[in-house]
Amino acid sequence: MTFPEFLDMGGYGLYVWGSFGVTALAMVAEPILVRNRRRAQLLRVTRLRRVKRGQK
Repeated sequence: MTFPEFLDMGGYGLYVWGSFGVTALAMVAEPILVRNRRRAQLLRVTRLRRVKRGQK
């Protein structure tokens, strides 16, 4: 089996490698998105605490 044959995967290479690429992208993007959402929520909680402290 040659390398081009391996990449072709018996005619299913586009599907296989496309699926692999989408999965890899999702695995990289998800932790980044979770980190950004966490930061946003922490900032929101901090602002709410400041507001509540100012009301007392």
